[in-house]
Amino acid sequence: MTLQAPSIFQARSGLGDLLERYRGGEMRALSRAITLVETGGAEGYALLQSVRAGLSGRPRPTVLGLTGSPGSGKSTLVAVLISVLRSQGKTVGVLAVDPSSPFSGGAILGDRIRMLGHHADPGVYVRSLASRGALGGLSARSMQVLSVMEGFGFDVLLLETVGVGQSELDVAALADHTVLVVTPAGGDGVQAFKAGIMEIADVLVVNKADLPGADRTARELRTAQMFAPHDEHTFFPPVVQTVASRSEGAQALLDAVQSHRDHLGAAGLQAKRLERARFELRSLVQQRALALARSAGTALLEDVASGRVSADEATQQVFASLRHGVSGSASAGASPSSSETGP
Repeated sequence: MTLQAPSIFQARSGLGDLLERYRGGEMRALSRAITLVETGGAEGYALLQSVRAGLSGRPRPTVLGLTGSPGSGKSTLVAVLISVLRSQGKTVGVLAVDPSSPFSGGAILGDRIRMLGHHADPGVYVRSLASRGALGGLSARSMQVLSVMEGFGFDVLLLETVGVGQSELDVAALADHTVLVVTPAGGDGVQAFKAGIMEIADVLVVNKADLPGADRTARELRTAQMFAPHDEHTFFPPVVQTVASRSEGAQALLDAVQSHRDHLGAAGLQAKRLERARFELRSLVQQRALALARSAGTALLEDVASGRVSADEATQQVFASLRHGVSGSASAGASPSSSETGP
């Protein structure tokens, strides 16, 4: 299927050429497209709409999400998975979301450091994004960037999230399959039980399985599943032990992912796509509401602080402003501005 660029690209110098190079498989064009979409604004919006139109009716890559505590070895495991997938002839895109500083907004974006061994491979693309303070560990632009990478035609997309423990649940809304990575003797298994992260995991990985306590952690994870609510249709996440530093267990992990895919079937995968759309809508609404809250006038804040206005009443005023802004944009027939679509 050949996607024709919409007229907006004809009117903007360079965008039509960018889209053509993107469709032609040029990595530099992919990088530029991601930057435009992540930044937001009219150009990024138009580009995203064109890319998504081209996804209709096309096979989608498998999206595998990896989450877990910092230090569990997710990035090293991703690097090993890349090697295994490339040995099978599959092209791989990686989207690694790093934590942002709550003060400067900056991020180290260090995942690329662990994946430098693949930098010269034309079948591998690694992109780091800052979480920008997203509550669920994923930035508001993660969904859009993921769409651009899907449209590029990778066979597999690996989504590695920020690794902040109990708040890191949004990855399940974006990924076809969610992998929870824990380590032995670190309390990660217990934290998984407490936080409910077990509920979003499709595959459980005990990484650094060469350390003492790995077998016990694996047993605890298997036992915990039996005490969770389930019926005859429940899929019990396989528990896989890996030693990413020695490139051990990656194929077993991919086999476990395949077993979950077989369990989902076509209907299950379609349900995942709907959940991704729900996540995008929710994250953009949340982002807009937070922006309105930050821009609340000093007078309103003083009223709340003094008790003249309750926080609930102030919230109603903020959402009234949000509703007014949405209806105004709709009546004007305008495309979203950078303030509405950007982070």
